[in-house]
Amino acid sequence: MRVYVPLTLPGLAEAYKTGELGTGPLVAYAVTPALREWYLSDDLEELEYAALSRAALASLRLLAADPDAVRRRVVVAVDVPDGVAGAGPDRGADPSALGEVTVTGAVRLAKAAAVHVDADDAERDVAAAAGALEAADGGDDDAQFLVDEADDHELLWFATQEIPNLVDGV
Repeated sequence: MRVYVPLTLPGLAEAYKTGELGTGPLVAYAVTPALREWYLSDDLEELEYAALSRAALASLRLLAADPDAVRRRVVVAVDVPDGVAGAGPDRGADPSALGEVTVTGAVRLAKAAAVHVDADDAERDVAAAAGALEAADGGDDDAQFLVDEADDHELLWFATQEIPNLVDGV
């Protein structure tokens, strides 16, 4: 199963150093039945993009909690064995948890298929979005606009061999 793990650049640097994204339980995003129902598509590529987008929002939340992290969202696409990741029954109906899964075991960085990271030019909008996230969650339309501005930036695709360059100096 392909899961999308939200991180920050410092989190990616730590994963590169240790060889693990985490030992579990670990929150990630995937194509779940609830996400399929919400997105109303049978196109697996579109559904995976929706799961990636959910993980990008979770990465933004990590940035909001870490004011020292570089203001670039990071998502690692990784393949885990079937049965290792599952959606919690109590969170499945929560719209904010669409696509959310819990990975129960250790997740080796070596199993990563790719890394998705914002370009440098997204940092200003991502910083504004991270600062506005709490207000957006509270229903502030102007704050939500700032969060949506960050979402307008497409995450760039990087091969796993490029991770050392991404975390250099972090």
